Amino acid sequence: MPAPTLLVYTRTTDYRHDSIPAAVAALRSLGDFEIHAHENPTALEQPLDHYAAVVFLSTSGDVLTPTARDRLTAYIENGGGFAGIHAAACTEYDWPYYGDLLGARFAGHPPIQPGRALVEDPDHPATRHLPPTWEVTDEWYDFHASPRPTAHILLSADESSYTGGTMGDDHPLAWCRTQGAGRVFYTALGHTVEAYDDPLFLAHLRGGITWAAAR
Repeated sequence: MPAPTLLVYTRTTDYRHDSIPAAVAALRSLGDFEIHAHENPTALEQPLDHYAAVVFLSTSGDVLTPTARDRLTAYIENGGGFAGIHAAACTEYDWPYYGDLLGARFAGHPPIQPGRALVEDPDHPATRHLPPTWEVTDEWYDFHASPRPTAHILLSADESSYTGGTMGDDHPLAWCRTQGAGRVFYTALGHTVEAYDDPLFLAHLRGGITWAAAR
């Protein structure tokens, strides 16, 4: 059976992460998926039904045309998978549907530093391989509001383990949810180039994307 195909979208109109090439290469190296990487929004103006999932990989700013928005909405509502990695939460701020789809919007972050991520669901494919307390060095995203009311939280940040967090005791880092008939996975981790050499982080991505791609 051929590997499921992912549309990995990396367009940026705001901050661009140096880790994007390493991230695309890492997704290819997993061997679980065929990767179609695109920067041009015309890729999302075409029929998307043959993709197992659409992955927004550290996208930023406004990255979609009106036609691409319509295509993506119909795809997800009809059962397509969606995964967002890191700066996907810094994307399409003026499109309310996208904020609802992802579950939360980026608010800010302290400097890159080590900290602790806490596994909330040890049985999910994105987290079942992780230690209960995961030591991570990353850019610890804060969000305007917790996605907990509409999402199933997989990982949360222990703000006592680093400086500069603003969300307090309820600080989700990775979660999953449904949107229409589609599945959505998001992880706030993945800022650094080094993250995409980390077997634990790659297994986190593999599990989350595989979950989102399951129809």
